[in-house]
Amino acid sequence: METGMSTIGVVGAGAMGSGIAQIAAQAGHAVVLVDESESALAKSAASLSKIAERLVGKGKWSAADSERIQSAIVRTSKLEQLARCEWVVEAIVEDLGVKQSLFQTIETIVATNAVLATNTSSLSVTAIAGQLKHPDRFMGLHFFNPAPLMALVEVIPALQTDSSHVDRVKTMMNDWGKSPVIAKDTPGFIVNRLARPFYGEALRIFEEGLATKRTIDAAMRNAGFRMGPFELMDLIGNDVNYAVSCTVFEAFYNDPRYRPSLIQKQHVDAGWLGRKSGKGFYEYEEGKPTAAPSNAPANSDQFDWIIKRIVAMLMNEAADAYYLNIASAQDLEIAMTKGVNYPKGLLAWCNEWGAKVTLNVLESMQIRYGDDRYRPSPVLRDLAAQKSEFTL
Repeated sequence: METGMSTIGVVGAGAMGSGIAQIAAQAGHAVVLVDESESALAKSAASLSKIAERLVGKGKWSAADSERIQSAIVRTSKLEQLARCEWVVEAIVEDLGVKQSLFQTIETIVATNAVLATNTSSLSVTAIAGQLKHPDRFMGLHFFNPAPLMALVEVIPALQTDSSHVDRVKTMMNDWGKSPVIAKDTPGFIVNRLARPFYGEALRIFEEGLATKRTIDAAMRNAGFRMGPFELMDLIGNDVNYAVSCTVFEAFYNDPRYRPSLIQKQHVDAGWLGRKSGKGFYEYEEGKPTAAPSNAPANSDQFDWIIKRIVAMLMNEAADAYYLNIASAQDLEIAMTKGVNYPKGLLAWCNEWGAKVTLNVLESMQIRYGDDRYRPSPVLRDLAAQKSEFTL
């Protein structure tokens, strides 16, 4: 696969697949977008037309850009049209069996040197590759929604992936104007693993009746996050967020650190999915909240305690990912600032607090609850003992 004008295949014409197709076309590639649903393909074309009209109106695209980008994408319901593609990425339903079956078919269609990638957000890349005849050319390539706007891309080699393909795909992502990070094929990769406490610990505090959801959201906005955890869960969709939590929890053999929330499950069971259903942790009309966010006092002692509890858990997760070589320190920081817009990289934030302070917060919670959920990462203990910090 060359990074020049190679033909890019995308399977799945939903929001993510259409976004990836748009990025590739903007970068100058010919694109084959495949979906079994003709209506999905038509909706994808109509959506890109509206995007192009808006961007031309704002002066961000010329009329020629609009024509070139839209005409670069060939939409089809036939997988056979992928035969001329040097690289194919899949963006379909998060189902391991379905993805395995799809790629088994795709590899009978494309050339033997074509690189294949899955946009899975939480499934095992190695497990998908394990069903292929040529697993060495397979990897994960996790874009974030909306793909044309979000800079981060997680590049996840399977255990079987040839490292040369990883280098070439990383170069391609840089050429596309993205910020690629390399992550080990472990549950949740970087972002969906490190972000679990942002939701999980907020839900735990709410479940215990120690603070209202509005207070928790206000506290985390005060800490520099663009949205509070309950606002963000409603935006993502409680069904989607809960499913990722369950996947990570099960993949880690029911490690209590990743235990899903009963309250969130009940919201899913009730159909209270968030903005898309009109009700979640908050209520919405036409996708907008019916009540303004809380603006509790910024100097509240309760704010300080909420922030310490949630951010310490986030730092601990980042420290453990660093300790277990899930990614480099630099990539861990890039992932959380560019993937989910955290106000700071979690390791840098821990350096500001000091490892000892972070360790003390975690140990106090572990003593209070007697729960392995709060066990500190060994690297935090090491840094605290050495009065040292993460090298970034």
